[in-house]
Amino acid sequence: MKCLVVFAHPLQDSLCRHLCDETVAHLAGKGYDIELLDLYASAFDPRLSEAERQSYYAGAFDAGQLQAQLRQLQAAQSLVLVFPTWWFGFPAILKGWFDRVWAPGHAYQHAADLGAITPGLLQLQEVRVVTTLGSPWWVDLFVLRRPVRRVLRLALLGACTRGCSFRMLSFYRSEKADRVRVDAFVRKIRARF
Repeated sequence: MKCLVVFAHPLQDSLCRHLCDETVAHLAGKGYDIELLDLYASAFDPRLSEAERQSYYAGAFDAGQLQAQLRQLQAAQSLVLVFPTWWFGFPAILKGWFDRVWAPGHAYQHAADLGAITPGLLQLQEVRVVTTLGSPWWVDLFVLRRPVRRVLRLALLGACTRGCSFRMLSFYRSEKADRVRVDAFVRKIRARF
């Protein structure tokens, strides 16, 4: 299965990087054909340009700056996202990747009457997410109702895919991580992905 791994953390020695490397090694061992997109290392520009935004409803999306990223997304049968959850949201660079690359004519199609959009990522069979949070699990679940999970599963995948499986693993209290907890979380990745 062709797998696009999107990594979004500015530090190469971060816990997120370690979890990304472990996830990639695990999936490669299962026979996945991995392509890694490190948004920071590739200097991805998260800013939606004026031309891109104006083209959202103008026949064809202005994909001139995004050909490689659009090809990666459209070829992926499996998508793995590895990122820190900051302020209970996506890092800006990952949010920008969604804004720019999950574009009309590629990730979805606009209806002629501007009604409901139709999915465009029909080849995408599974999405796996690994994220770190500084907060405890109960704040994410009970206080904020898992906002990142909801946006991914309901908004992005709900609008742009059909029958796509979704699994998200969250490493809570990441600032207090020790080797025992990290190793246990890596085992969880191996068991569930």
